[in-house]
Amino acid sequence: MKNPYESETGCCPRFDPEPWDEKEFEWDSKRFIKDKVRCLFHMPLTFGKAMMRCCEKIERADAYTPEPPLVLSDHTSPWSLDLYVEVAKEVADADNSTLSGTYVAKVFEGPYKDARIWCGQMQEWVETQGKSIKKQLVYYTTCPKCAKHYGKNYVVYFAEV
Repeated sequence: MKNPYESETGCCPRFDPEPWDEKEFEWDSKRFIKDKVRCLFHMPLTFGKAMMRCCEKIERADAYTPEPPLVLSDHTSPWSLDLYVEVAKEVADADNSTLSGTYVAKVFEGPYKDARIWCGQMQEWVETQGKSIKKQLVYYTTCPKCAKHYGKNYVVYFAEV
């Protein structure tokens, strides 16, 4: 499988938090393909397999986005999450999905174990903006191996408001 995005690791590109931190985005039918990830108390168990399935479908369809895609997680229960991988066009043999609405984003940095803390901080930050969260999505910007290589583990929380 090829990686069309520039990366010193051959895997995840280096992430720049500036364009994402405390920003607002309007999405109108933003395209994604969707997959399921099994979890154990919100800890993803099959994330890598789901990513591989999505990447293979994107490659077959040549549906790469111009920039590295958003990879969003919707933690639907302690046992499952919906994985959304941004695509440039509809992908055959995939669960094509779109997201629309106003989303605000905030970047966090640190170990994944801090996710519960970040979730609370995101809630507080959104409230200081005079808004309330309809839905929260998480963008894990790099895999654990690449986060270690880069020395930073950035995670972006998106809140639909």
